[in-house]
Amino acid sequence: MKLHGIIPATVLPMTADARVDEPALEHYIAWLLEQGCHGLAINVDTGEGPHLWPEEKTRVLEIVKGVVGDRVPIVAGLGAAFTEAAVRAAAEAEAAGADALLVFPISAWRGQPLPPDLVYDYHAAISEAVSIPLIAFQLQDALGGVEFDRPVLERLFQLPGVVGIKEAAFDARKYVETVRFLRSLPRDITVLTGNDNFIMESFVLDADGALIGFGTLATGLQVQMYDAWRAGDMETALELGRRIQRLADVIFDHPVRDYRVRTKEALVMQGVIPRATMRPPLRGIDDAERRRIRDALVEAGLL
Repeated sequence: MKLHGIIPATVLPMTADARVDEPALEHYIAWLLEQGCHGLAINVDTGEGPHLWPEEKTRVLEIVKGVVGDRVPIVAGLGAAFTEAAVRAAAEAEAAGADALLVFPISAWRGQPLPPDLVYDYHAAISEAVSIPLIAFQLQDALGGVEFDRPVLERLFQLPGVVGIKEAAFDARKYVETVRFLRSLPRDITVLTGNDNFIMESFVLDADGALIGFGTLATGLQVQMYDAWRAGDMETALELGRRIQRLADVIFDHPVRDYRVRTKEALVMQGVIPRATMRPPLRGIDDAERRRIRDALVEAGLL
């Protein structure tokens, strides 16, 4: 499976009491497919995956699979505290319809130096338990992530089951260094940008696709941008990139953790989901910030 293009990391519509809103989820996923996305990332950070019960994650995947069928690949977020739990969660995600797994960094990896085998062994155990491919995840510290050095990347990509990486350090220099090193390895590695702060530029810098939370906003415009880039129409791609980025910068303003609720609020304003309920401890935003989001949507021509 070769992942490419715009892969939205989806939000999770919730009822007023912070339970999964199944009808709203079905409507939302159908809307995303209409925008022309090339895949979907489910139960990841944008979709409050770390705040869901295991049975809720399974149910969400089943609902999404029922809407999507085989039209686009489904990437399921895989977060766990220890290896045995990750193996079980991976098998459950595959059974529920996932086509690939995005392996979240774990707290055991935090701190330097990071032994390459610590990361390798975790991915190897997961890969042995499932028949679907894995995507490694390099994530900025501000969102609880871990950044990999070259020895870790080199060891990790000795695993045939790890087919790509989501690079989300939110640092263009780190991104370029990582991509350059991965392209030097003796096998083809899929690079998916997770850098919502330089989306179009990520393609110029050799990304195969964008697996991003912002992908669920202005999705149609981002697909147009990607298609223009692939067709060699740089002028159109860059213009769309600038238009999209101004909205992305509002959504991913400080504190970056609030991008989830900002995204939901924007989707409510567009009539895509019915409410912006977050599951505690995540919180809502005030009216002043809602006005900023509305202004940015208007400026982007999306409201």
